[in-house]
Amino acid sequence: MNLRTVSLRRRVAVSVLLVLFLVLVALVISVDRTFAGQSSKDVDGVLNNAGARAVEMLKNGRRPAEVVGVLTKRNIHVTIELPNGTTVGSAPAEGQFERQVRNVQRNKVTLYADTETISQAQHRLRKLLLILGLAAIGITGALIVVVVRRALAPLDAMTSLAQAIAAGHRGGRLNPSRTDTELGRTAAAFDGMLDSLEGSEQRTRRFVADAAHELRTPITGVQAVAEALVQAPVDSPDRDQMSFLLVREARRAGRLVDDLLALAQLDAGYEMQRESVDLLGLAEAEVSRTRFVAPDFDITAEGVSVAVVGDGQRLAQVLANLVDNARQATGPQGTVRIRVDLTGFTVSDNGPGVPEAERERIFDRLVRLDDARDRRSGGSGLGLAIARGVIRAHGGDLTCEPSDQGAVFRVVLPAVNPVAEPGRV
Repeated sequence: MNLRTVSLRRRVAVSVLLVLFLVLVALVISVDRTFAGQSSKDVDGVLNNAGARAVEMLKNGRRPAEVVGVLTKRNIHVTIELPNGTTVGSAPAEGQFERQVRNVQRNKVTLYADTETISQAQHRLRKLLLILGLAAIGITGALIVVVVRRALAPLDAMTSLAQAIAAGHRGGRLNPSRTDTELGRTAAAFDGMLDSLEGSEQRTRRFVADAAHELRTPITGVQAVAEALVQAPVDSPDRDQMSFLLVREARRAGRLVDDLLALAQLDAGYEMQRESVDLLGLAEAEVSRTRFVAPDFDITAEGVSVAVVGDGQRLAQVLANLVDNARQATGPQGTVRIRVDLTGFTVSDNGPGVPEAERERIFDRLVRLDDARDRRSGGSGLGLAIARGVIRAHGGDLTCEPSDQGAVFRVVLPAVNPVAEPGRV
């Protein structure tokens, strides 16, 4: 998105002045036409009145010369052409006149109205309107500079705050007095964005610090064991044990690095493989894997055979993480059930369960409910965060559901469709 950065003050001022100019032009045209139309009606009224009087006087037997003398005035001229061709009265000289002709008893009565005065008045009116319009535009332009500067003061406050925060001064907020106006809503959204950014920054710093702490433990172990292994005699009976410890700590560090990389990919919006995945088949494969690792462990998969379009490898990783967590929580004598239905799948166990207050926190990064147990098992505290990120990347969600016994993790996926495989239950 490329934001146009034309000066807002200039844009508002030019827009207002343009609107004012158009309004004034429309007003001048309207007034001019109204004045001209009314003047024409007035002239027609004067001519009609003079013509009616001339007709009446001639019908009453008044002499044409007398009629011309009575009706001819400064702005009205009357001529009467007699039947014998003689003209009584003189036509006006060249100029602006409106002419009206009437025939009375074979006499031709011509009336002239002088419109020069009206034209001059109309010209003066146009000139006056033009001067007043330009003066109004000038005064409005000067006032707009002050009004717009005052009206846009909150934007200057936002700019100053943003610059202060960019310079490292955290914690400042606009705190708008009202949030039901345009600027109020913008300021409230600005404050909310700052809260989110600062909260994200704090979480990122804490996560980096925690990740560095988690990496330091296996790396320190690798370093210590490697130094001891180098210094130990070749025939030392402890070399095999130290080699085993070295490999274990290196694998632990590698798993943590892989988890951190997976989180980074989720945050960046990684491209998933798109394929049809049979969830029940995925669950049965996880049961087989777990029984291979722990032959005596009680784990089963049940439900309906349904398919979802997604990344089969990532979904298998989620299911393996949930099953491994359940197996570690219940111990060798525990029970784990995977249930597949038309909306996703559920992994439940008969372990100690998850306290209600912790059901959402366990999905945070580097969180362990049993820190000592997870460290012994090599857990990084990132598995559930990665699992939820993968499921949400598929458009679904992963939650820890309330349960009377044990823990229940529910995975909901969109567009789950039955698989037409007879004999599968």
